[in-house]
Amino acid sequence: MRRTILASLLAAISSIAMAAPTPKEQLLTAPSDARHFTISSTAGNHGDIWSWTPADGQVAYRMSMSLRGWVTETDEVMKIGADGRPSNIVIRGFTDQGDAAETFSVGADGVGRWKTVIDQGAAPYAGRRYNTYGGPWLAGEKDIEALVAAGDKGIDLLPTGHASISIGQSVQIDGPQGPKTVKLAFIKGYGFSPSPMWLDQDDRFFGNAGVISLLPAGYEKNGPKLKDIQDAATAAMVRDVAHRFLSPANRTPTLIDHVLLFDSVAGTYLPDRAVLIADGKVAKVGAGGSIKAPVGATLIDGRGKTLSPGLWDAHQHVGDDWNLLQNLATGMTNYRSPGSMIDEALSIQKRRAAGDLLAPDGKISVIIDRKDPLAAQGALTVSSAAEAVAAVDKIKAAGLWGAKFYTSMDPAWIAPAAAEAHKLGLHVHGHVPAGMRPLDAVRAGYDEITHINFIMMQAMPQDVVDKANTAARLEGPARYGKDVDLDSPQMKAFYAELAKRGTIIDPTLTVWEPLMTSDGTAISPEYAPFADIAPPSVARSWKIGGYPLVAGLTRDDYRKSFDKMVGLVGRLHAAGVRIVAGTDGYGLELVRELELYEQAGLTNAQALQTATIVPARMTGLADSIGSIAPGKKADIILVDGDVSKDITRLRQVDTVFLDGYRLDGDALRRASGLSGMPK
Repeated sequence: MRRTILASLLAAISSIAMAAPTPKEQLLTAPSDARHFTISSTAGNHGDIWSWTPADGQVAYRMSMSLRGWVTETDEVMKIGADGRPSNIVIRGFTDQGDAAETFSVGADGVGRWKTVIDQGAAPYAGRRYNTYGGPWLAGEKDIEALVAAGDKGIDLLPTGHASISIGQSVQIDGPQGPKTVKLAFIKGYGFSPSPMWLDQDDRFFGNAGVISLLPAGYEKNGPKLKDIQDAATAAMVRDVAHRFLSPANRTPTLIDHVLLFDSVAGTYLPDRAVLIADGKVAKVGAGGSIKAPVGATLIDGRGKTLSPGLWDAHQHVGDDWNLLQNLATGMTNYRSPGSMIDEALSIQKRRAAGDLLAPDGKISVIIDRKDPLAAQGALTVSSAAEAVAAVDKIKAAGLWGAKFYTSMDPAWIAPAAAEAHKLGLHVHGHVPAGMRPLDAVRAGYDEITHINFIMMQAMPQDVVDKANTAARLEGPARYGKDVDLDSPQMKAFYAELAKRGTIIDPTLTVWEPLMTSDGTAISPEYAPFADIAPPSVARSWKIGGYPLVAGLTRDDYRKSFDKMVGLVGRLHAAGVRIVAGTDGYGLELVRELELYEQAGLTNAQALQTATIVPARMTGLADSIGSIAPGKKADIILVDGDVSKDITRLRQVDTVFLDGYRLDGDALRRASGLSGMPK
């Protein structure tokens, strides 16, 4: 009986996931006097949200957004009950993760019932507030009002969870009606860490500031100022966390004995080894039992454990201090950010060097893109080849590591800008600009190409290549990838030229796996191991309906195209092209990325090399990190289990050594919003 019920439920959810979303033209149209908020960044305006009260007294919202071709078109109608809580919610439309359809209602029996693309259920509504899965961002203002009214006790959420808010400093900003006072607040319970947002002088929702901001129309110019203020407040929170971990007591000598050691240079696992860490470095490496521990050293029995160089995420856009802390908790001691804002990057470096930020060590690139409605958020935007060269000079003057070109760049500007970058000793990489294929970019000066979909562009029709700065960069490979012959003479010649040129590929397969393979019935493998230890709202968000299907294709077609992407990584590696592991996500996805490399044909050791010695070599740091050898910096992780037999054991982080500091894995997880060990 229980199996029958479960099967029926899964079938129902599946049918929801496959229903066509409400098209844009059938969504609500905001009246001329509707409240108007904009979605903006330093690159320009990316969308709008309106709110109004229809004649029936309900509250209506309409959201329209395009982020470099990732389109969201949704509306929401909310009925507020006598107790001030929503008693009925209807959300329609679509996002880049699929159908946005969602309903919630409260029956006469006091039971709240909800249905989304990824779940459905019912539970007593008494004392709780429904937390929508999606919908227009501005609709969250009603939850903010409830949190403010609840005070310190917070609110219990449906389906599960608890949220609260704390209100801090006030600042004055300028707007269409003159100066206005707004207050910084932090919400807890919806994410891994406290989330900043802004209230007006009456403690009602004013807006969000960030790389992408949601602010009332006319107040967009205040976004950077508000972001700086909230970043400073966050920095003050994490400073105490850093000081607690980076204490002298955690930098005493450590001897790990009788451990399985990953030799990243040779690509082998060495059984029964001993490693002594002292003064921030690897002091000795030898056979198990052969090293005498100095007086006062901490002794760790390494039996049943694996010692590896600390992991790298070579595609980790940083800027959130809490996320950096979580990266450490999952074994990441280094990262490469392929696109950070200069001020943020320098702030992170300065605070980390001072011991005020607990974070992996990073190498930073800055994005350069053409001034265009489809320009990348947070980019240095340019209007000519000369300006592109000047942007490269600006990156070098800031002391950063690389220049990343983006999809709206004029192809003619790539060669002169790349030449300038190489003259200055900068790494050149990026998305492939619309109108170019990956070989064109490499021949123009790219050292590295990011994202496997841009590698697949070599085999795409010209109309896809020409629109690669829009959603075509995913929809093209999703549509045509399944039919690409990865072993054709043309593709083999492509691989060979990349290898001959020493080109590096950063596939980020874990970006595309959930979008292309998910149907709403399960959490994608990237996140499933963390579902039980993440905040409920985060875990729920990981289950998605998948990227909307196009051109009459099926989800199975998309899955076949993703399989070709995985196969493409294998062909590249077999041809001698260097693969470097990156996620373009939280960083939690890193081990799944390595699993996918194994599926592509890399060995266990080769996959782990892509997250250890390969990125160390790419960044010019292999002499000091990336492997475990005497004299090298002690950026090392100790994990439970035999990684040589199961690469997923890398998630079982026992201890992280960062600059020689001995950091407890359990304590790091708790501090970063994870409640236990991932599966």
